[in-house]
Amino acid sequence: MNDILLSVRELRAYLGSPRGVVKAVDDVSFDLARGEAIGLVGESGSGKSVLSRAIMGLLPRRSETTGSVTFEGRELLGLPRKAMREIWGPRIAMVFQDPGRSLNPVVRTGRQLTEGMRRHLGVSRSEAHARAVKLLAEVGVPDPERRLRAYPHELSGGMQQRVMIAVALACEPDLLIADEPTTALDVTVQRQILDLLRRVQSEHRMSMILVSHDLSVVAGRTDRTAVMYAGRLAEVGPTRDVFRQPRHRYTHALLDATPTMDHERHAKFPLIPGALPDPVRVPPGCRFAARCAHATASCSDPGPDMRPAGEGRSVACSNPVTGGELVGR
Repeated sequence: MNDILLSVRELRAYLGSPRGVVKAVDDVSFDLARGEAIGLVGESGSGKSVLSRAIMGLLPRRSETTGSVTFEGRELLGLPRKAMREIWGPRIAMVFQDPGRSLNPVVRTGRQLTEGMRRHLGVSRSEAHARAVKLLAEVGVPDPERRLRAYPHELSGGMQQRVMIAVALACEPDLLIADEPTTALDVTVQRQILDLLRRVQSEHRMSMILVSHDLSVVAGRTDRTAVMYAGRLAEVGPTRDVFRQPRHRYTHALLDATPTMDHERHAKFPLIPGALPDPVRVPPGCRFAARCAHATASCSDPGPDMRPAGEGRSVACSNPVTGGELVGR
């Protein structure tokens, strides 16, 4: 893939806890091209948010991050906080899960929008104000002049998230990371926010990492999808191909358990037995093996590595799904 913006190689993010070391992200590698959107999916606890924060350099002090994260050829891991502050905003921006906790409750939204512009773009107060009004209008906030004077608690959850997106876009970043951006919103507002993210990503020609536990969130809104399980990537490929022909047993099980329009009424959904492995005592080999009906001895010893599985695809599965098993899905 040409024109790589972000390259992650053998990234590990281990967090200290009273029970021991949590292997939240363990040997993750992927590339993101300029202008590309990738979906990062997996059930809660799989390490998606920790991976996002590791890329941003926002992990707590009681953590250890190793490997490589290069952005436009520049290594980000190990950069001092002062250097990262020059990257946050104008180069990489993030939209967090809960806008109510991410926005400063005692600062008007206008100031939260304009202070980054004035610092990183060097624009005047009046120019920053004009840009803020335009940004709020672009992300669908009605009466933007009045909203700039409002405090976050005076806005609805959907409006707060739109303001957060505007804050993230304020300095025209090259990469936008959206970490579960619709978690606290109702279904109608969720779709509006997701469609908005895809639109602004396309219009601004940004790269985007869209993080979600919901497969339907990334479907139709990303170019590629990376499926994560227990700190590792299980499968990566073009979104359409991953959804139509999943290769990893975990991806296949997730899709089987997802409601569809043609699902028979009152019919039971297939469930994935068991739970995620203990992140402090992770098993050897494939971490999905204990929940997989197709696991063999080779899945645990030595376990699969990520390997090519067709054009633009890779999978870490010793017994991948075959074409015949997809009939009737």
